[in-house]
Amino acid sequence: MLVIAARGMTVTMEEDDRYRAPALDKGLDIIELLASTADGLSQAEIAKALDRTPNEIYRMLDRLVRRNYVRRTPEDRYEITLKLFELGHARPPMHRMISQAMPVLRNFALKAEQAVHLVVQDRNILVVIAQVDGPGYWNVSIRVGSRISLVNTGSGHVFLAFASPEERLLMLEEQDMGSPEKMPKGLEARLEGVREQGYEMMPSAQVSGVSNLSVPIFGPLGSVIAVLTCPYTQRLDKLDAPNMPSVLRLLQRAGQEISQRSPEGA
Repeated sequence: MLVIAARGMTVTMEEDDRYRAPALDKGLDIIELLASTADGLSQAEIAKALDRTPNEIYRMLDRLVRRNYVRRTPEDRYEITLKLFELGHARPPMHRMISQAMPVLRNFALKAEQAVHLVVQDRNILVVIAQVDGPGYWNVSIRVGSRISLVNTGSGHVFLAFASPEERLLMLEEQDMGSPEKMPKGLEARLEGVREQGYEMMPSAQVSGVSNLSVPIFGPLGSVIAVLTCPYTQRLDKLDAPNMPSVLRLLQRAGQEISQRSPEGA
């Protein structure tokens, strides 16, 4: 009988085995295997690599897919998602990003006299995590916590435009638009234009008279980690209010400043 001693405690192998969780071990074995594989594996390949039968891992794979830790590709292969990465990095970096972005958002709202909000992507759903009203007594704004569309908003267009082709396809598949015939007409060309010019400027698909101005927030590795959007409305009662090109320039500067402040892994 093997005895393990650590920090004054003695644990026998028999006692250690008593606390094993075979199902959990099986799931972790699958996740660790897929994490080390670039192109995904079939169910049979996973079973062979783990020295198990396909039937042994079928139910575990099904649960991992349903919980979004693993995805099943159209080629019937399995690959790990970014959910574990998101869980490991979501909270503290997200809070840091919000705290560092808020002064920039307030400064923008004051100078532009417009509302502004910060959007992140949560498993291909866009979520508003911060919002600041303009200084006037009325605003067009969106509540923190709101979930917004990927394909018909300025924020969504920026995320799609700066995604890799593989990431974009996956994002559209989640919206049941992975095939060319299902994509909104002209979306591909629109996204290429957004990527080239570095921002989106489009009429709101939800509110008449509002134009969405959206710019990317880049992380330390060069990927888009958030989007800054101003629902611009023209002031008719204040002739000296900044016009749309001026507000866009202010928004771009705000986006650049937040990008420079963005925490590692946000």
